[in-house]
Parts: sequence; C-alpha cells; structure tokens
Amino acid sequence: MRRDARPDFIEALARGLDVLRGFEPGRPHLSLSEVAARADLARPTARRILITLEELGYVRSDSAGFSLTPRVLELGMAYVGSQNLWELAEPHLRDLVAQTGESCSVAQLDGSDITYVARVAVPKLVTLAVTIGTRFPAVQTSLGKVLLAALDADELGRLLDTPSRSGIEPRWRPEREELDAVLRDVRAKGWAVTDQDLALGIRSVAAPIRNGQGRTVAAVNVNAHAAETPVGHLVDHHLPLLLRTAGAISADWAAWEARPITTAS
Repeated sequence: MRRDARPDFIEALARGLDVLRGFEPGRPHLSLSEVAARADLARPTARRILITLEELGYVRSDSAGFSLTPRVLELGMAYVGSQNLWELAEPHLRDLVAQTGESCSVAQLDGSDITYVARVAVPKLVTLAVTIGTRFPAVQTSLGKVLLAALDADELGRLLDTPSRSGIEPRWRPEREELDAVLRDVRAKGWAVTDQDLALGIRSVAAPIRNGQGRTVAAVNVNAHAAETPVGHLVDHHLPLLLRTAGAISADWAAWEARPITTAS
C-alpha cells in the first residue's frame, strides 16, 4: 500500500530503504523471511529488492542469510562529508575526550529524533550503544534539548508531533507544559543536562554549535555513566570544557561557511 499519494513518490525506492533499515546492531545476518517481516513486505518483493541491492554492492548473501556490506556506509557518509561535519568536529572532540575521559558526540535533528553525525568514544560499559547514525528521541537527550530549544514555537510543535523512528522507549515522558519549562531553562542557560531521562545510567551535558549567522546547526555533548560521574562534576568540571569546545567548533563552522567557493572553468 502506498504511504504517500503524491504521483512523484517512488514506492519501490521507499521499500528498498525499508529493507536496508531492517538490519540492526547485533543482527548482522537476516533470512529472507526476517527481512520481509521487518520491512513489512511479501517474500517475493523482499527477494527482488535484496537481489537488486546485492547487484549494486550494498548486500551480500551466504549460507547464514543476507547481510550489509561496507558500501552502505557511503550513503550516510555522503551527508557527513557534504556538511564537512567530521573534519570540523573530530580534532575538537578528541581534545575534549582527552580532557574529560568521557565519550563526546555531535548530533543534529532529524524529525523528533537526534542523529549522531560525529563521535569519539572511550571504552566504557553503557546501556545503549552509540555510533555515527544512531538515532534517539530528542526530548530525552541533552543534545536534543539544546536543538529543540533553538526552534521557534511553530517548528517545535511540528517536530514534537512527528513520531520518533528510534525504536527507543525513554524513561522520561514529559507533558508539553513540563517540556516547555525545561526548554526555557535551556535557552536561558545556553546548555542542557540530562540525568537518565533516556535510559538508566546515561548522564550527559550538551551545548549548541552555531554557524556564522548565530543559528544553532548542531549540538555537542559529554556523555558519562551515572554510577561514575555525579551531575555536579558533569556541570562544574566538564561543562566549561564543553562550552569552549562548542565555541571552537562554531568558529570553524563559520569559517568553513565563509570560505571562497571556486569552480573549474
């Protein structure tokens, strides 16, 4: 059944993307039946899509079933590369990790979710695995609070009406009035903290990354384990380092946007 009635909507392409999204961490191999079930497709349709993706180099098949190939990374990295996000953030994130001893990330909004676009991690046991491309509900993360606080009322309302595609069931589910109060506080302070709102054990603080016009284009955070790092240490020690890092990335972002564009004649 078509999910979009517009004549220009290509259902076959949407189904192909559904198949790719069916592969998740911890499930590197899926059978044809599993792929069909996860993408809500008939088995013959799923089989044709998998054969096409295999021919294009995005999927491989063997005795264990179907699995993605590294070529899939091209799809996500095309966005990251076009925005120059990794090149801008990576040296600053590494410095921040060295100073805090904690994992640090950059994320942007995608609907009502955040999507991680850059990350430098330290080996620690956490309740939720995070890699570039991971999605979480924005409301329950420090990164998301910073990004949501930068929106006007109309855009905020529209995004909050959009269902999350993260598949995560967060611990904290605020009413709109409570969330509005939290976001007003974030706007006043210029940063956000989250204490196990998304899942037990996850505590973080985030700050905005702004472009040359002062618009918030991303957010950067320091993530800590609640059993190891009190909120007070997160705010008193990590936050000043984070704010300097956010300022440095923002300056680099503004300079990159202002660079002269040359074209080959």
